[in-house]
Amino acid sequence: MAARALQALPRLRALNRLQVILQHLKMSKQTDSTAEVLLEKKGGAGIITLNRPKALNALNLSMIQQIYPQIKTWEKDPETFLIIIKGTGGKAFCAGGDIRALTEAGKVGDKLTQDFFRGEYRLNNAVGTCKKPYVALIDGITMGGGVGVSVHGHFRVATEKTVFAMPETAIGLFPDVGGGYFLPRLSGKVGYYLALTGCRLKGRDVLKAGIATHFVESEKLPALEKDLIALKSPTKEKIADLLNSYHMKCTIDQEKAFVLDEHMEKINSIFSANSMEEIVKKLKQDGSPFAMKQLETINKMSPTSLKLTLRQLREGASMSLQEVLRMEYRLSQACMKGHDFYEGVRAVLIDKDQSPKWKPAALEEVSDEFVDNCFKPLGNDDLKL
Repeated sequence: MAARALQALPRLRALNRLQVILQHLKMSKQTDSTAEVLLEKKGGAGIITLNRPKALNALNLSMIQQIYPQIKTWEKDPETFLIIIKGTGGKAFCAGGDIRALTEAGKVGDKLTQDFFRGEYRLNNAVGTCKKPYVALIDGITMGGGVGVSVHGHFRVATEKTVFAMPETAIGLFPDVGGGYFLPRLSGKVGYYLALTGCRLKGRDVLKAGIATHFVESEKLPALEKDLIALKSPTKEKIADLLNSYHMKCTIDQEKAFVLDEHMEKINSIFSANSMEEIVKKLKQDGSPFAMKQLETINKMSPTSLKLTLRQLREGASMSLQEVLRMEYRLSQACMKGHDFYEGVRAVLIDKDQSPKWKPAALEEVSDEFVDNCFKPLGNDDLKL
């Protein structure tokens, strides 16, 4: 028996060697420039590069399924000290989730409508609970799903090219990916305002709103990344120090006031109302150009989405990230079964006529009972984190 075991040893060694080689090949395959997401280890850093520049690095299920286990692996690896996520192409960090694929799947009852949201929300949670310092370089367009893979991490570095938005109410959805967690925690009622109107914030305003933690010139990002990679077994404090040093040197728009500063009082008073109807009433009563502009925007949004969103944020304000993601999964499934999501995507992304026909068409027609149903537990189908 012992002799036979000894004979098997070289075979085992060869097999192990083969496995090591295969592992290396697998890692190098993921740094192939045509892959949708690149996963590499450089120095002490694990680097995730979203690589669909033509689609503005929108996240699809296959990317989500590659990123999630890699974060979990790096988390356990004693030689990985931080994780960096970035996008290619210079235009976008990540413009959102792959909404088109979802629409097509939903129409034919494909289970992608479950798998996508499950996978995406589990990834959002992995970012939010990551034990290693997580640095998102949010250079360029950062919306929806792109916010989900950045905002829950320790560090978010914005640049003068950053454009942030949660524009979901315009397509019959709601600001998901943990929006119910981070939006109500922004100062005053800014998060409610951003969620309901889909308002875009640019450059340094993304920092001032509390969405980014640092602000660095876009052209300095390669140097920053190089310095992060070169850190020798850094602590979270060391990483923060390095980010701070870049942040302090950046003077772009330093003197500019926060774009929403002059409207803060109105935002805080109007968006603290506890129903959509009341928000609309307050906007009408206010009558200022700012209020009228918000009213016009809100009138274009899906009434169902607006009601779901307001309740999502009001409830999310006192929930943990995990509870929020479970709630949002329920809402996502309600939207996939409804009308407005498909109509919104048609009007905004497919036909681009920008005139969706919402059903119901008015806030008053979206009953409390309907809204309550969207928040109901799904039993066995609930999101497991």
